[in-house]
Amino acid sequence: MTPTPDCLSAFIRFVQLKSLRKRSQEEYVRWVRRIAREGGVACASLLHEEQVLAFLHGLQQNHDYKGSTLNQCVCALRMFYRDHLGRVDWKCWSQIRIKRTAPLPTVLTRGEVRVLLDSVKVARFRAVLSLMYQCGLRVGEACRIEVTHLDRARGVLRILNGKGGKSREVPVSPEMFERLGAWWGQHRHPRYLFPGVGRAWKEKYGCQKLALREAQAPMSESSVQLAMKLAVADARLKKKGVCCHTLRHSYATHLLEEGVSVRQLQAYLGHSSIETTVVYLHLTEVSEGKAREALSRLYAAAIPAPRAH
Repeated sequence: MTPTPDCLSAFIRFVQLKSLRKRSQEEYVRWVRRIAREGGVACASLLHEEQVLAFLHGLQQNHDYKGSTLNQCVCALRMFYRDHLGRVDWKCWSQIRIKRTAPLPTVLTRGEVRVLLDSVKVARFRAVLSLMYQCGLRVGEACRIEVTHLDRARGVLRILNGKGGKSREVPVSPEMFERLGAWWGQHRHPRYLFPGVGRAWKEKYGCQKLALREAQAPMSESSVQLAMKLAVADARLKKKGVCCHTLRHSYATHLLEEGVSVRQLQAYLGHSSIETTVVYLHLTEVSEGKAREALSRLYAAAIPAPRAH
């Protein structure tokens, strides 16, 4: 195994001290390793500014990377060279322009969501996917939910350490609380709402109920994603790009159609910027007929009848 250069070891420690999420730390280090490898040097610190700019230009021109991926690369290398190594005089960061494409997300109708969830064969996956739609959760957030995160008295679910390390609360309907209670009653795991059975659970435990109760970790994201993929195939949905995150997009769009404010939705989704949430306004299916009905109600409530002359 090739030893890690001292400068990279120091950068790993530097990134950890920044309190970035573990996945971000890994990606930042990966980009620094990659530029060193492609630059033919033992450590990225041996490259000069023009070589770094050439690397960034090559990524932009020769690879079909999304804007978010390129932006992550720039952030990683800027942190390494400018913040860690102190090369504050480099101008290469301002020379690259990253075009971010933001296509409208795929959204299912209420009927399509019902058909999709009804196509999920396994009870534990049907439960977690139903909650993802009910609360607009990311797949990782749903898998990590613990029993104590559900506050039935207040009617909310606490999402701890979500994307960006942020926490939030989202409302849950009484019907969903009933359903989740029935699901938990099938395994009664002391910690996880969705425990992971792991591989070879039949050989180890004999029955799924015991495997769930004795689980040492929550359900894996990959298992939920596979269950979604199978359900999409069984449901024969015609829309392209349907995945776990589609349930979150559908949740957001449907809440707006039901009259929930954009500000409220921003809090429920955990968006830092309201601009991210406003995208869903373009996806709502509020028809002109509904608009006319709303105008009629506003007219009746606010505009006085004409006076007789």
